[in-house]
Amino acid sequence: MKFSIPFFVLIFCSFWCRNIVAQEHAEGSEIFDSICAHCHGHDGKGATLAPSMLSRVVNDNDQDLVVFLRAGEPSKGMPPVVIDDQAMPALVAYLRLLAEDFSGNEISAVSFNALASTSAIENFRPVDDAMLANPNPADWLMFSRTFDAQRFSPLDQVNRENVSELGLAWSLGLPEGVTETIPTVYDGVMYLTMPDSSIAALDATTGDMIWQYEPVIESRGAGRSKTMSIYQDMIYFGASDGSIIAIDAVNGEERWRSEPSGRDITSGTYVADGKIFAGGTCRARSDCFISAHDALSGELLWKFYTTQAPDQPPGYDTWAGMPLESRQASTWGLPGSYDPETGLIYWGIANPSPYTRLERHGGDYLAVPLTAPAELYSNSTVALDPDTGELAWYYQHLPGDDWDEDMNEERIIFTTNVNPDPEHVKWINPSAVGQQRDVVVNVGEGGGLWVLDKHDGEFLWAVPFPEDNENFLIEDIDVETGAVLINHDLIMKEPGDHHVICYWNTRSYWPSAYNPDRNAMYVPFIRNCLNMTAALPAQEGQPAMPQSRIGIAAPGATPETMNGMARVNMETGKIDYWHTGPIPTTASILSTGGDLLFWGDINRRFRAQDADTGEVLWETVLSGPISTSNITYAVDGKQYIAVITGQNLSAPGLNSANGPIRLNLNMGEGNSVFVFALPD
Repeated sequence: MKFSIPFFVLIFCSFWCRNIVAQEHAEGSEIFDSICAHCHGHDGKGATLAPSMLSRVVNDNDQDLVVFLRAGEPSKGMPPVVIDDQAMPALVAYLRLLAEDFSGNEISAVSFNALASTSAIENFRPVDDAMLANPNPADWLMFSRTFDAQRFSPLDQVNRENVSELGLAWSLGLPEGVTETIPTVYDGVMYLTMPDSSIAALDATTGDMIWQYEPVIESRGAGRSKTMSIYQDMIYFGASDGSIIAIDAVNGEERWRSEPSGRDITSGTYVADGKIFAGGTCRARSDCFISAHDALSGELLWKFYTTQAPDQPPGYDTWAGMPLESRQASTWGLPGSYDPETGLIYWGIANPSPYTRLERHGGDYLAVPLTAPAELYSNSTVALDPDTGELAWYYQHLPGDDWDEDMNEERIIFTTNVNPDPEHVKWINPSAVGQQRDVVVNVGEGGGLWVLDKHDGEFLWAVPFPEDNENFLIEDIDVETGAVLINHDLIMKEPGDHHVICYWNTRSYWPSAYNPDRNAMYVPFIRNCLNMTAALPAQEGQPAMPQSRIGIAAPGATPETMNGMARVNMETGKIDYWHTGPIPTTASILSTGGDLLFWGDINRRFRAQDADTGEVLWETVLSGPISTSNITYAVDGKQYIAVITGQNLSAPGLNSANGPIRLNLNMGEGNSVFVFALPD
């Protein structure tokens, strides 16, 4: 005889059981939410500030887990857990609940929206090398559209005559978290790295989700991968556990995944020559490298370590004997550029760590020279063979940095006549004047604009940026050799030293643009300097003083002239300044064939400016800070302008903590994609 339980009884029992479990774990949930969730996420699987903790929960017994929680991990930013002994069992029990379904081998998930499928993705055409080298203006295939990183689109349907009619075509809210990414658009489909490190394919005309891929990775939610790549039928992105993941562009399924590398691939990926290149943050030399993987198989091809070994160029040790594994210089910023003519990739490398010479060399700030080379390849441009990773040439922009003044932004490639005007350009190589040169150009986070020959790295000219200043971080450049001399007066020579260094975060990972029709670069700037005091150890009853680093307005800067756009004539070096007032930016610059520039600020304003005069022709208010991202594309002959708003790691500091102007804006996150177009 069968016995059946009435359905309503099953429902009641299920509800009752869940309620009992919820009551049992209520205390643990409250503790977790108050002291753990902010960093590790509400599910313990990781968030912006910390990785997943579930692997440790699964692998440790209760006693070991309690010991770990009580001690914390200060070296990685995790403080000890301070709660009563009576409350600890409840926290541990709740952690066990969160980890019940965790195994280190979960399969990444893909979700689909059948209603949003498009003919473009159904009839996908693989992206080959020829497409990347000469992209269709309707597409945006890499972070600055083309290999040369110019961020110029020839699309001109939206122009300075009609931009005032621009209206919202669609928008889409994004998950919470940090977003510093730039979308990829191909054949009417937008591929996007979400703030929770998932990848989405969207209909680029409506924003409808086609598929969403959610990777299973131990460290989740960094959201700082600035770029993604497309090649053949795959999308490539750098995950927050240091792996590179290739997913099918049509259906979102994972195709291959590299081994975790120990770094967070904050720069994202870059594809050229059939290879996927990547860089990121690092904590030791073993993590500090640029890598290349075969795009089709995922095979690791080579690593270029960004801190010099004694047997590397120039052939002697530039780190004063510092142990090799202790040397640090990351590539956390934007990826490099590729030049098919020379067959080289050009990549920027950040500052050496720790920040000051005193800390790096046991109190001896003169352990390394004041003139380049010093502590290579920090704050350098490196030109690498994409097949082997061998160094073709390097140029160091700031030797033995003392202040964390990164030089790892984009490298822009173009051809120009070299006729720098001595009235506007401080350092000029006389042998280059009057010539036409193929150049690679960069502007550093601490200021300064450099023009180098792309073939061999020869110094052509350089100028303090945004302007000259007695506190500028560079004292001089040998115009014949290009060797840079750091500003000796501003170096921290003993504990507790104090200096103001110009500039600091004058621009950062949000890329500039170059307009080939005007031979002009457009660079956002903040007249922000660094008010810095070196750390001071405890002395005779006096407590230790930690290092202090605060933003301060540059001498002569006013709220009206604090922020803006610089238009640089790349033949003469003359700079025109278009001021935008007290609000700083974290937005990329987009230059178009419609004689327009698109960018915005952290106060939610997104605008179009005349590329010749700087006049603001159109402006709108969005839901959050403009964060990197600005691109343009076309579908079925209609041009769209896309931008992402939301929280990034720079905006809060510029707003209050480290900025020269204390705006105290309640920006929120406002993570969204906004796409604009002219009316039909």
